[in-house]
Amino acid sequence: MMTKTLDQQFNQIAGEYDARRTQFIPCFDDFYHTTTEAITCAIPALSRVLDLGAGTGILTECWYRYFPKAEYVLVDIADDMLAAAQERFAGNPHVSCVHMDFTQGLPEGQFDVIVSGLSIHHLEDVQKQDLFSRIYEKLPDGGIFVNYDQFCAGTPELNHWFDAFWERQLASTALNKREMMLWTERRQLDRECSSEEETEMLRKSGFRIVKTIYTYHKFSVIVAVK
Repeated sequence: MMTKTLDQQFNQIAGEYDARRTQFIPCFDDFYHTTTEAITCAIPALSRVLDLGAGTGILTECWYRYFPKAEYVLVDIADDMLAAAQERFAGNPHVSCVHMDFTQGLPEGQFDVIVSGLSIHHLEDVQKQDLFSRIYEKLPDGGIFVNYDQFCAGTPELNHWFDAFWERQLASTALNKREMMLWTERRQLDRECSSEEETEMLRKSGFRIVKTIYTYHKFSVIVAVK
């Protein structure tokens, strides 16, 4: 059976994506909410935010809580996921959605902050490096990039340990056989690097400050400042 493309994989779960996030991501609250609160404490104001691989808009909603007057541009390759984001922010003039492949280009103009949630790990390392360089060019001096993502452990032995623990956590949830099957299919499209490898890519792209500010086994949040 032919493996579905990334947009096909996520379009088929768009309607149930939000409802199952806390089960697929055991550290959901800390990963999204606590880290965002910690980052935003040091930012007095924002004018423009770009969310790459925005999906249904979960991450943008976290940032919007602290900066409701900023302009938010959400980019995703899966149009059904973006439709869910549009519904989430219906009638909000501060939020716009763009259907595009961010490996091929980014929206016009500069952004004070660029964020991404659980998306960049689908790229090959050479694509990650290219993206980080383009993100760097889209930020002003002092601009911030934040990647909330999943990573491998760096060695096959430790990565097996990380994966086994995650799988055990999922097995203890109310996820049904179909949901687990679709998750297994999506995992075939993962191209994880380690958080250490990614921080080195970001430094190579020119970022002067790079720091992993949160880690829970496979899930980490990396901040890079231009």
